Amino acid sequence: MWKFLGALLVVATPAFAQENATAYEALRVVGSELGRGALNHVVSINGVKGDPQPKKWKIILEDPDGRGVREVEVANEKIDSQHRPGRSVAGSTEGARIDTSQLNLDSSGAYEVARHTADLSHANFATVDYTLRTDERGEPVWIITLLGRSSRPVGTIHIGAMRGTVKRTEGMFAGATMEDVENDYDTDEEHGPFSSVKRRIKDTFRRTQEEARGMFDRVKRSFSDFINRG
Repeated sequence: MWKFLGALLVVATPAFAQENATAYEALRVVGSELGRGALNHVVSINGVKGDPQPKKWKIILEDPDGRGVREVEVANEKIDSQHRPGRSVAGSTEGARIDTSQLNLDSSGAYEVARHTADLSHANFATVDYTLRTDERGEPVWIITLLGRSSRPVGTIHIGAMRGTVKRTEGMFAGATMEDVENDYDTDEEHGPFSSVKRRIKDTFRRTQEEARGMFDRVKRSFSDFINRG
């Protein structure tokens, strides 16, 4: 009897321990079911309520024939559904396509960078929303929204998917950006009554960037290497 129960637990444990797919794994499903060429037309990748990874990934693909976009949902290691969005996507997708060869940060790595950043900002969160898209320079960027137990946003972190740089935060570090640190010159405001507070915020954000780079070195993962390994 006990031997039977023990064997049952051994068999059942992997099923309970199975984690949700990462963004890279969802893209691999798309490439497998729709053809590798589909990966050249990815516009964005979204996942909600990740704990740490979401149960489902929504991937927007540009139609090669120029007829708009398709929305593909991946869950349980397969394409769960695909359709054209009910309303058209604003603007053109030209220049919005993600160059997957530039991706060096999977959603699991983005989560680790975001979690470390949240710790430094003393931001407590329960789940995470993910968006991967291109920024104004055409570079891929992870936008990680941290959600509290009430599902309300407690902060947002923009992380470069090429180099793992924390480019911008919202609701954390008083909204400091990479430009605030790079253009670190004195202004009249820097000598005002809140100058010491602003200085501490900038210093903390700078330290966050430095530590994020160290974290990136540990979690970076090339999508090209991942997909070519099959």
